[in-house]
Order: sequence, then structure tokens, then C-alpha cells
Amino acid sequence: MTTAREIMHAGATCIQENETLDAAARTMKELNIGVLPICGPDDRLHGIITDRDIVVKCLATGKDPRTMPAGQLEQGKPITIDAEADAGQVLRTMEEHKIRRLPVIDNHRLVGMISEADLARRLPDEQVGHFVEAVCATA
Repeated sequence: MTTAREIMHAGATCIQENETLDAAARTMKELNIGVLPICGPDDRLHGIITDRDIVVKCLATGKDPRTMPAGQLEQGKPITIDAEADAGQVLRTMEEHKIRRLPVIDNHRLVGMISEADLARRLPDEQVGHFVEAVCATA
């Protein structure tokens, strides 16, 4: 049985709620990623921010990414998965919520992220194909 911990990319970098979107964009560029978890002062996951969020919800609305905090883009409770969940649960969660990235939690702490690329590297083609059809083809 393959677990979320085995699929995930370990060591996700968080941006703090009070850090600016400008800082988030620079971090994304440095790490060559398009998404960052948002963490609060308690170092627990509070949300997710994407490069698209910065463009659509900040820049396109005339707001300043140098002053807008990342926490302002948090929306509801983030969808997560337990590190010991099996691959089937991972795929069902991502498909049900139509998400392409899934934070992995262990003991209430963020321990990694699962992306489409992680699925493609670690799961059989048939499972990945079903995921792509369910999530990406309908997006």
C-alpha cells in the first residue's frame, strides 16, 4: 500500500500569513513552484496561495502585492490528507475537490505536498490517467 507520505514531496516551504504577496511570488520563483502553503504564527496550515491567486486576486484588481498580506487570500479551511492515507484516499480527495495540489499533514503539522507530478512519478499510469481525466480535463 502506497501512502501519502511516500507520494508527497517532503519539506513544503510555508509563507507566513503576514508576509506580502510580493514575498510569496519571490519565494515561488526561487523554488520554481506555483503554490505555497500559508501558515500562521502557530506554524499550522491556514491556507494555500497560488501564482494565479496573486495575479487574479491582487494584481488584476489593482491591489499592491508589496503591501497585501498572503493571509488576505486565505479562503476557508484547506483540504488536506493525513500522511498515512493510502493512494486511493489521496486520489479520491483530489478528484472530489478537483484540486491539483494536496497538503499532507502529520500530527497537525504540514509535512509535504502532493502535486500532479508526484502522482505521475509514484503511481501506476492507469490511476494517474483517471486523475487527469477527473480533475484536469474538466478544469
